[in-house]
Amino acid sequence: MIRTLIVEDNPALREALKAGLQATGEVEVVGCAATGDQAVEAGLAESPQAVLMDVELPGGRLNGIQAAVALRREVPRLPVVFYSIQDDDRYFRAFRQSGILSHYAYVRKSNYLLPAMIVPLLREAVGGRGFVDPEIDARVQEVRLKDEESPMSLLEPAEKQVIALVARGLTNEQIAVQLGLRDARAVSRANGQIYSAWGLNANPVDEKVARTRAALIYTTGRMVVWDVDGVPRVRDESGQMRLLRQAGDEAPPPR
Repeated sequence: MIRTLIVEDNPALREALKAGLQATGEVEVVGCAATGDQAVEAGLAESPQAVLMDVELPGGRLNGIQAAVALRREVPRLPVVFYSIQDDDRYFRAFRQSGILSHYAYVRKSNYLLPAMIVPLLREAVGGRGFVDPEIDARVQEVRLKDEESPMSLLEPAEKQVIALVARGLTNEQIAVQLGLRDARAVSRANGQIYSAWGLNANPVDEKVARTRAALIYTTGRMVVWDVDGVPRVRDESGQMRLLRQAGDEAPPPR
């Protein structure tokens, strides 16, 4: 029996999944949650062996991927089976940036939601393997290429104005004056959105470090990734990660 937590915001579907999975005789549902926040609480309280997680979870602070990341901070590599009907870049981007490497599956709700199809996915995740529905994998790679080709495509117009001025060395107050903003805190909020879009808030770093890294991404026009030792790398044409200075990133970004 696989002790499983179900995270689904639709109450009717949540109950149907619970009944269907338990009817297989291979799953014991130890808890249910409707939001990402509740998923974290229930996951820590019930100690499931696996989590069946909807990706879109309105009504809370965390979507399903964010909730899984939070849970796996406390329970490393907790097996999670993600499912979703959504075809939104932000979810595929969140999954790619989560760094999940094993003990998971990510499938389309329309393809894999029958209990008899979910159980093998739970087994695979518990067994330490990873599986991605080919349709989803194609979209994840599409988003990856889009992001790596143009970091600026992830920003809204006002955020593009802000990062251009950040890269010139202006303070938030100076940027606010340049852009005619009434409150410099609007610049700080825009910076936060830029850091989030470019994955600079995935690990705790000083705000000055994030600001410097954002300026470098803008200047190079490439999505730079820093490893745990602070070494900047970019992906080359063959898909390999290379040191930033070896990747020919001196060219200014397109305007």
